[in-house]
Amino acid sequence: MSPAPTTTAGASSSGIPPSSLPTSTVTEADTKPSSSSSSKADDLLPRYLNNDPARTGYDPSIQWWMNYFKILTGQITPEGIEHYREDRYKANEERDCKRCEADRDWLFQNSPVVRFLREKIANLNGVLDETNVVCRRCPSRIVVIPGNKEKGEEDRIEVARQGGGFSPDHGILLCANEMRNRGHLEDTLAHEMVHAWDHLRWKVDWYGEKSLRHAACTEIRASMLSGECRWTRESIVRGNWTLTQQFQNCVRMRAIQSVMARPTCKDDVHATKVVNEVWDSCFADKRPFEEIYR
Repeated sequence: MSPAPTTTAGASSSGIPPSSLPTSTVTEADTKPSSSSSSKADDLLPRYLNNDPARTGYDPSIQWWMNYFKILTGQITPEGIEHYREDRYKANEERDCKRCEADRDWLFQNSPVVRFLREKIANLNGVLDETNVVCRRCPSRIVVIPGNKEKGEEDRIEVARQGGGFSPDHGILLCANEMRNRGHLEDTLAHEMVHAWDHLRWKVDWYGEKSLRHAACTEIRASMLSGECRWTRESIVRGNWTLTQQFQNCVRMRAIQSVMARPTCKDDVHATKVVNEVWDSCFADKRPFEEIYR
């Protein structure tokens, strides 16, 4: 077992207010087949947004601090801020990866949850170390999601980013540029290690070629056992808090988001249906732990 991520931890999609988008600023995410007439399906393909300083206010040709000042003074649009963030990630890639690797090594030695999961994975003849738990910069994607014009829907802009991923063929990917601190990295690493344990224990159908139930179950378990849905992270970091069912709602929401990333998942309705089908049994399964400790 050994990162071409099959699953993502900390995956998020944030909306950006729509703006007028000249067609020259948009790049197709997928190459359209050559055809004399464009199909309606082609019109619904997502498209990547390139930066246009005239539209966003972000000018990569000037010093970074000048753009930062423009952000502080409201001269750059939310889309432009995302382009700025991505360029800063590129500039700081070496620094971020070194810090990520140092935190990873520290967690291997000192984190109770990481050490416990590593031991349980070893018991299943799996090995996780610095050779297959790697830190890399993970580019975010600013995407135009076309609305259904026949239903009167407008295009919307979303930013898709991820914190990490697990591949049964390669190992664990940690997105160095998305890690806020060592605690965030610990949650992300624990999430992916639960996936690794599940894969060794049950041989999960990661891509949902036969059924998405495997993917839904392991995503429920990873979000539940990693600590990423504990009250402090949900309330303080994400600003989500309720008096009842907050933990369950977080686990369910993050599982649905991850299932939606599978190529065989049709939409959020499909993902929600599959997660609900396996919820009771998978949410009750704490293995290899005895209880939820984080």
